[in-house]
Amino acid sequence: MLERERSRPYQEFIDDDDDGDEGNTQSQGFFYDATEEVEQEEPNDGISQADDSRGNSPPMRFSKICLKNFFTVVLIFIYLLLTGVAVFLAYQTISDFLEKLNHPVMSVTYKEVDSFSAPGIALYPGKARLLSCRHHFHDYIPPLVDPGKPQKGDCLIQNVTYIGPFTNQTKKRAVVVRGPTDVRNKELIFMQFSHNETEEDFSAITYMLFAKFSDLSESANKSHFMRDCERNYSMWTFSGGFRTWVKMSLVRTSGEKNEAVEFRQESAVVKFNDKRPESEKTNQLFFAVFEWRDPYLQNIKLIVTANPWNSVAILCGVFMALFKAAHFTKLTVQWIIKMRKRHLRNKTRELNQIN
Repeated sequence: MLERERSRPYQEFIDDDDDGDEGNTQSQGFFYDATEEVEQEEPNDGISQADDSRGNSPPMRFSKICLKNFFTVVLIFIYLLLTGVAVFLAYQTISDFLEKLNHPVMSVTYKEVDSFSAPGIALYPGKARLLSCRHHFHDYIPPLVDPGKPQKGDCLIQNVTYIGPFTNQTKKRAVVVRGPTDVRNKELIFMQFSHNETEEDFSAITYMLFAKFSDLSESANKSHFMRDCERNYSMWTFSGGFRTWVKMSLVRTSGEKNEAVEFRQESAVVKFNDKRPESEKTNQLFFAVFEWRDPYLQNIKLIVTANPWNSVAILCGVFMALFKAAHFTKLTVQWIIKMRKRHLRNKTRELNQIN
């Protein structure tokens, strides 16, 4: 009776739960090689339980299962680590794209020219009087003859009266002079003003530079044009009793929607040695020289270095890696749960046989 009980085939002890695992064909195919040795049970034809226990080596089989489980857990941790790296890479890619989109890069180029468009030099003398305005070349200014007295000039001048944009109904008078153009021959404009300084402690003349003198000449409303220029351009001053040498440079900035023109200048001040009689020194003299600094036109462009297609490609690769890691982790967890249940079933059956 006992011998007949022991000779019963081992196949009868296989539980019916294995039928439910047939639906997960993908996970079985993925881990088929890993579970093949576990699913090999003892032969069930004419072999006793004692011979089966002598023929197989359960400790070796158990060690292989533990080793495979250990490597599976290691793979899970590796894929979790790679998933964390992929998430960080996606976050960093999006952050870099937004940073580059909000902070464009400035590209500076220099274009060499033979001549510039004549700029407009708007001077606000106030109570001062323009004595002379002449063109000279090669940085040569002849000695002054009768300083403080009106002299002949060859400049193109326009007088404009308008209401300032930052004052309340205050009229301003501007003397607009056509600036130099020939940068190769170092064309310059030399202007001389006089002002009675007895009424003031300090005296200075304010001036402004704008892009083209022709814009003022061709403008239908010169007052409105000058008001817009004062709103958009910077103002500078030069003092009395000195010769102020102004060297101009032009900068064009191209933005996303419009283009802006800006003047940059370098100025040097030299003291005027006044040799006039004491009776004539009550009128303070102003001297101003305007010249181009160099024949290079500076162009500044704002460039957005963020490439949306490059960022989209990186994010697609990252999300593909995330989905692949999640799928592998799911299959691994299912396989571990299945192996754990099978091990518990086999252990329970062995305990029942011993009992």
